[in-house]
Amino acid sequence: MSSRGRSRPSSAITWWKSPAGRTEGNRAGPPRHRGGAVPLTKGPAEFPRIGQPRGGLSWLVFRRFFKPLAVPELTLDDFDYDLPPELIAQAPAADRTASRLLHLDAQGGLHDRQFADLPGLLRPNDLLVFNDTRVIKARLFGEKRSGGKVEVLVERITEPDRALVHLRASKSPKAGAVMRLAGAFEVTMLGREGDLFDLRFPGPVLELLAEHGQTPLPPYITHAPDAGDDSRYQTVYAREPGAVAAPTAGLHFDEPLLDTLRTQGIHTAFVTLHVGAGTFLPVRVDKLSEHVMHSELYTLPQATVEAIARARAAGGRVIAVGTTSVRALESAAAAHWPLRETRGDTRLFITPGFEFRVVDALITNFHLPKSTLMMLISAFAGMEPIRRAYAHAVARRYRFFSYGDAMFIER
Repeated sequence: MSSRGRSRPSSAITWWKSPAGRTEGNRAGPPRHRGGAVPLTKGPAEFPRIGQPRGGLSWLVFRRFFKPLAVPELTLDDFDYDLPPELIAQAPAADRTASRLLHLDAQGGLHDRQFADLPGLLRPNDLLVFNDTRVIKARLFGEKRSGGKVEVLVERITEPDRALVHLRASKSPKAGAVMRLAGAFEVTMLGREGDLFDLRFPGPVLELLAEHGQTPLPPYITHAPDAGDDSRYQTVYAREPGAVAAPTAGLHFDEPLLDTLRTQGIHTAFVTLHVGAGTFLPVRVDKLSEHVMHSELYTLPQATVEAIARARAAGGRVIAVGTTSVRALESAAAAHWPLRETRGDTRLFITPGFEFRVVDALITNFHLPKSTLMMLISAFAGMEPIRRAYAHAVARRYRFFSYGDAMFIER
């Protein structure tokens, strides 16, 4: 498909938005670390030395004239696709379950469904694992004492009155600088941690954000956040505050649907992964092996460990609701196997070749081209099935990204 006249959200979208809603470039981001990916390249294929090749040709001569071929390394372009900008959803569906659902079955078949059809695709003893993080009103606008404008996006609360933030200003403040935010309170800049700024607040950060902050909508949603976003950019089961982006696959569930699933013998469990702004940062290197992954805090509780064991014993599947649930579950498996209660930072970078140890099926939204989430779902379902599914979704006019439609992927 030609890209002429089509948007390239992956290269144009950045996290920062001006007060007027205009997206602007900024390279600020959370501390990034080498990911925990399975290596992206395989070594040269070796011919097994079973004996001399037919005809008496010596092994050394055979190797000289028949050199093995190296497997090409994956690059950013392997995860690109063309997306008409009008397919980027700017608002949620009228009802949470009214979204469409593209079903990619284990044989690679594609089926157009509604999200309300999900109970018919699940089996008794299946386990849905949700991310119960709660989006905080993490964005604040203010000014320095010099009068210069600043924009703050809280990335992580480190103490009740202290947080690491992304900060945008014409000139970065120095340690000791005081800024007034939301016209209501002052914060002090204590220092830097990589690209993040360490701010001291005059009281509990969560309380100040709840009163004065704005919901941090993704940069591809162009309207200013309103009361509707405060409700709909939040899952109905959110309970652990700390995310600056919603685990969007969960936005399609409402209480009646959850009740229906439970009556069918489908179980639920929870992990917590506080989604950071790094989820929207573009990959800035061509070779995936050179990418450094952002860090996010996650928790796998003991109750969920036990629920997974029960599902396995009963022949059920572990179905992750969202890529953030995948990242939490597989990070815990990488840290401790067999699974056990785990809490920590994950830097896991999931790319094709990754061995999934916990997740059997996945419910997810559609993701940005060239994003780490496109790489994750390609690792889960296979690169070619995902290419076909996304081409199908574009042709059938599915709605994309946070407020868009969903996929159910079996393997």
